[in-house]
Amino acid sequence: MKTRLASLLALATVAGAFAAGPAAAQGRGGEPGSFDFYVLALSWSPTYCALTGERRNDRQCETGRNPGFVVHGLWPQYDRGFPSECGAFPRSPSRPAMQEAEGVFPSEGLARHEWRQHGTCSGLDPAAYFRATGKARAAVTIPAALASPKDDLRAAPIDIARQFVAANPGLRPDMMSVTCRAGRLEEVRICFTKDLRGFTACPEVARQNCRAGEMIVGAGR
Repeated sequence: MKTRLASLLALATVAGAFAAGPAAAQGRGGEPGSFDFYVLALSWSPTYCALTGERRNDRQCETGRNPGFVVHGLWPQYDRGFPSECGAFPRSPSRPAMQEAEGVFPSEGLARHEWRQHGTCSGLDPAAYFRATGKARAAVTIPAALASPKDDLRAAPIDIARQFVAANPGLRPDMMSVTCRAGRLEEVRICFTKDLRGFTACPEVARQNCRAGEMIVGAGR
């Protein structure tokens, strides 16, 4: 009886390990280039500046430099969970590589952080990762109403999603999420195929949608 019970417990342990596999892979580590799709995270700069950036005297938040959406990062994702800090290319990106990040990220510091945290999992070298991020950003059209609002707005998360869907042929609500923080628009996250040739469904990411009925969409300065 004890032997049979031990066998059953062992089988349950193995089954649990397989069931939790992809989710357990979330966190540090992972094999570079081994992932399912990308997420392009577009941060709403006025929210970042209001809640964090202005206290840090971030140049992004200076008058005239606080736009609407800016690139937060391009993140390799699993269908469940995500890799990070995969350990490829242990040296910091070279100056020529960092030149590829100019005009894509709002600051060099963020570009370096995103390379270390996410780019090392892409299977690309730093310059290629920054070019891929620029390619993904160029593939997304920002809705006209959100391009550079001059006054604060209030909107439901679903309305923000609908505007992006209308502005980007092929994009559906199950291929993106709209997140919020402290009652404000935080980010729009859009899922791309691994080859960046189009949008792709991403149920786990879509479930991260802001659940607030309405949120503030602050204007830039």
